[in-house]
Amino acid sequence: MIETVTSNTGGQDWTLALDQGGHATRALVFDESGDTVAECVVEIGICHPSPGWVEHDAVKLIESVGECLEQIAAQLGTRTTKVGSAALCTQRSSIVCWSKKTGDPLSAIISWQDTRAAENLRGLSLSDSEVTEITGLPRSPHYGASKLRWCLDHLADVQSARQQNDLAFGPLASFILFNLSQGKTFAVDPANASRTLLWDIHTGNWSSRLLNAFEIDQQLLPAIKPNRHDWCDLQLGDTTVPLTVVTGDQSAVPFAFSDQPVDRLFLNLGTGAFLQRPIREYQSCEGLLSSVLLRDNDNSMFALEGTINGAGAALSWFADTQQIDEDELFGLLPDWLASIEDPPLFINAIGGLAAPFWVSDAESMFIGDGGTGEQAVAVTESIAFLIKANLQSMENCMPDVKKIIASGGLAELDGLLQRVADLSGVSVLRSTNLQATAYGGARLANPALPTLTMETQFAPNANNAIAINKRYQEWRKHLEKAIDKKKAGTQK
Repeated sequence: MIETVTSNTGGQDWTLALDQGGHATRALVFDESGDTVAECVVEIGICHPSPGWVEHDAVKLIESVGECLEQIAAQLGTRTTKVGSAALCTQRSSIVCWSKKTGDPLSAIISWQDTRAAENLRGLSLSDSEVTEITGLPRSPHYGASKLRWCLDHLADVQSARQQNDLAFGPLASFILFNLSQGKTFAVDPANASRTLLWDIHTGNWSSRLLNAFEIDQQLLPAIKPNRHDWCDLQLGDTTVPLTVVTGDQSAVPFAFSDQPVDRLFLNLGTGAFLQRPIREYQSCEGLLSSVLLRDNDNSMFALEGTINGAGAALSWFADTQQIDEDELFGLLPDWLASIEDPPLFINAIGGLAAPFWVSDAESMFIGDGGTGEQAVAVTESIAFLIKANLQSMENCMPDVKKIIASGGLAELDGLLQRVADLSGVSVLRSTNLQATAYGGARLANPALPTLTMETQFAPNANNAIAINKRYQEWRKHLEKAIDKKKAGTQK
């Protein structure tokens, strides 16, 4: 039976944001004042079938999106008609293959943390500098191209679908869009396309040079559309809501705080940690990413970005190794961070070392002894140390960071933010709403929403700074020694 639905035609000032992240799918509805009037969180599973492999179940992930829409509709009831627009924000470097006839997945979702396809990069015909010049990214297995190539080479279902002209693949956002639109939309936005290592940051199109290097047919990839676009309609109860924005999760964050956020540095702390310094013109900086934040027909914005793979993922790893419930660990961490003064050091290569080092197969290890509490603090401090390393690289190209705006789930940890302030010598401001990805996406869809405000300021403490910077210098020595050892072993 075909149901009759009501279509929004204008005048509605509530905004729906879908945020598909590494641990959960979230949906939030913000009213005209920016207050949350409905919210849903559905956790998604994550599995590690082999060393270096990180996957999500593609069917369950799509189901989580549908469940969130159903729960939001149930919470709003007849108020669904107040929702006038929607935004979708997703993990940027995760990829998936699917049937373009049915939308059914032909692979797992291969996470941005996954490094299984590193070998596909070693014989690439383009040099590191050529790849970076085209894409703004280092040649890294964290990005999509080598994973897409791996699927073509190793998955029988993918190979069969290609022979039958039934294969589609690309960033996770394009798979979600395909399913939300019942197969009508096979497209992706620039922010997500840029993380495939196949997209030209200068032209805004797929790069023929990189497609040829990876031997990937452009016809298998989604079309590129601007971030703000008439993507499709979402079913929200008996109402349809236009999806007008699609972007990457981190790309949305700065817009939660400003329409032109070029005077600040943003630190989003979730599964990974991401530092972004928005800029109006493209700029490169050694060790960092040149990322696209927004690309519309008449507007482009970029960012210098530092990425840390092991933030929340490192604490989840520690909880697993210690056989501690994650909620229990996060309950204990605030007191441990406040009371433990001389923890061991932790070389944090969970998910591989990203910016500014780029050693995907580095190994994690503790330096020094300590119990569970001391080690938990060491893992947390390693996140702050990696942030410091990225800030140092960023300062080489764009000095004079005046303040750091922190958001994301790990920003709840006062002890982590205080350590970032002490290490950087810059005040860290915590947002009133930690869900900056969802709110940033919502503000892109509805610029009338107010910007987020700051809740707490963590000012640098001169006394604490001496001790933690000393530990940072010691940590950096051990890290560089481990990197040199790994590189020497690789070259043998």
